[in-house]
Amino acid sequence: MAFGKVRTFITASLTALALAGCGGAGSSDGTKEQAVINKVTAPAGKAWSDVAAVSADGGLVIGNPEAPIKVIEFASLTCGGCAAFSADSGEELKKDFIDTGRVSFEVRHFLRNPIDLLAASTVQCAPVDRQYPLISNIFANQAELFAGAEKGGEAAQAAMSNQADPQRFVKAAEALGISAMFQSRGMAADQVKSCLGNVAGVEKLVADNNKWLETFEISGTPTFVINGQVAEGLLAWTALRDRLRTMGAR
Repeated sequence: MAFGKVRTFITASLTALALAGCGGAGSSDGTKEQAVINKVTAPAGKAWSDVAAVSADGGLVIGNPEAPIKVIEFASLTCGGCAAFSADSGEELKKDFIDTGRVSFEVRHFLRNPIDLLAASTVQCAPVDRQYPLISNIFANQAELFAGAEKGGEAAQAAMSNQADPQRFVKAAEALGISAMFQSRGMAADQVKSCLGNVAGVEKLVADNNKWLETFEISGTPTFVINGQVAEGLLAWTALRDRLRTMGAR
């Protein structure tokens, strides 16, 4: 498949899918330094970074659900900037912020293309405690996603165009190698098939994205929301880290 066709497939919009770009402009604006927030002890036998739950809005929350600083990242699994943030934040985000109980970190899958839709929908069918490691692994192996588009983009596009076929998402994921990618990471073939065969579940993620797009006016990924406010221009881990320290997580 020619690169032009791969690019066309990757950037093709779905009928009800609101798209946003990858990356943005500007730098993090400053805030006044606030008092240091006390650490919060995690449940016995656990670190806060081991505590995962699905939020009321469908995101994956890691950490203390009552943390005074709540961060939401709107991330696309095919976004290079999101992958860079994942790699750069790594253990520092967990140990210095989430594990202190001062910060909770929520990932919401933002969809820029059909690959995002299929991969994110599959992630959400994994056990909740496995989802964040899966997300991190996918970011570290984005090339595998793009290789699948190179090989099976045309077949996937044809499958997803058949709106009457309830197995269209299953077939598209198989063509793109997404099913095999998740199976190689511990998900059973039947689990992946059942997940993507749930058309209502896949379409709910699209509907959630449209709602988030309207609520937060997202123009690119990653987009960070801190305590309900969009952090304009904040894209890199170092900028978020400094903002959290200023807010008292230090």
